[in-house]
Amino acid sequence: MQRKAMNDLINWKNKKNRKPLLLYGARQVGKTYLVKEFANEYFKDIIYVNFETNNIVSKVIDEDISPEYIIKNLEIIFNKKIDKDNTLIFFDEIQRNTRALTSLKYFYEEAPLYYVIGAGSLQRIHINSKEFSFPVGKVDFLTIYPLSFDEFLISTKNDLLLEKIKECFSKNEQMPSLLHKQALDLYYNYLAIGGMPEVVNEFINSNSLISPIDYQKSIIDSYKNDITKYSETTNVPKIIATFDSIPVQLAKDNKKFQYKLVQKGGTSTIFGDSIYWLVNAGIANKCVKTKIGVPLKMYVELDSFKLYMNDVGLLTNLSEFPIYLIKNREAVNEVMIGMLTENYVASSLKYNGLNLNYWKNDFNSELDFILQSKNGLIIPLEVKSSNHTKSKSLNNYMKEYNPKYGIRVSSKNFGFKNNIKSVPLYAVFCITANNLDN
Repeated sequence: MQRKAMNDLINWKNKKNRKPLLLYGARQVGKTYLVKEFANEYFKDIIYVNFETNNIVSKVIDEDISPEYIIKNLEIIFNKKIDKDNTLIFFDEIQRNTRALTSLKYFYEEAPLYYVIGAGSLQRIHINSKEFSFPVGKVDFLTIYPLSFDEFLISTKNDLLLEKIKECFSKNEQMPSLLHKQALDLYYNYLAIGGMPEVVNEFINSNSLISPIDYQKSIIDSYKNDITKYSETTNVPKIIATFDSIPVQLAKDNKKFQYKLVQKGGTSTIFGDSIYWLVNAGIANKCVKTKIGVPLKMYVELDSFKLYMNDVGLLTNLSEFPIYLIKNREAVNEVMIGMLTENYVASSLKYNGLNLNYWKNDFNSELDFILQSKNGLIIPLEVKSSNHTKSKSLNNYMKEYNPKYGIRVSSKNFGFKNNIKSVPLYAVFCITANNLDN
């Protein structure tokens, strides 16, 4: 699959002051596949070490973490020469060996010409739960997410449609009606499928929205297995209960996370660590309430937040949302389809590196997202799951703060009216911090 993160890897390879690279990301988002494809394309050779299965290399690193010692022993174990210019050293599931993580510091300091990548699904969990020397300032970071909708279009061989969407967004021109309908149909497929590579692959191979359901369920089960395996025993029921509550939280009109919906009498003291675990594992994304000011980070209210799944397809599965209702949108409550729509937008913005914030005033006007551009411009964004776009909240915000413009995401075509930019649901991937100033 063609991934945008490949360009990030290429840029890393070509950096003058390159550091060892750590890849973050939830389980099964395609980290291992991506790095192996990168190695096949841009290196002559790869040394691949999976610390979940390779005890021999683990024992070597337990003995000595100097790059010279590690490289010498890797050459012996794999029976091939490591060429600093043409060999990629890939430490997978690196969180399973904290000394391997620490060794990245010494690769940077003593052997900076070697190409070294570390990856793992639960690095932040392990890093924050163990005391060891993390290579602060000695590594580069890259987070890998599920396939975004534009990557989904490429994977399903809709490259030309993708280019047309980009063109219409940049010029603020309407899509031809037939292409608009085609793009919306593909978007609704994405609501059901999501962007987990294995799930997308099954959808492509089977040409069915039903066949991938078991793959989604398997990923959700693997998340719960990780919770059981890698968290303290006393926290397991709390984390799983918090995870299972996400559909209930998002199905409300007021989507602010409520601990009492996880468990009667629930509080942040009881379930706060569970949310921290899910966010750091890359399973959930947190959207924090903010007041309006620059920079937004200085105005957030950390105790008020919404919690989204990392992938809309997994939310569809976790909520047991019937696939036919996604395809037959007239038959479903707008609040319910809105839950999936808002999660999709949150994920899309997160993939593009935007911080997730929302706004609510004292008079119950609420906006789904508040964005900040590279130059500090604050832009409100409202999400609608259909073409019914009447809403007081965005109008109230526009009157109160007089922003340069607002964005309304809906099933309507591109347009600009009353200082509000209309962005179709299928074009959210076009919204980045760089183009918000335009």
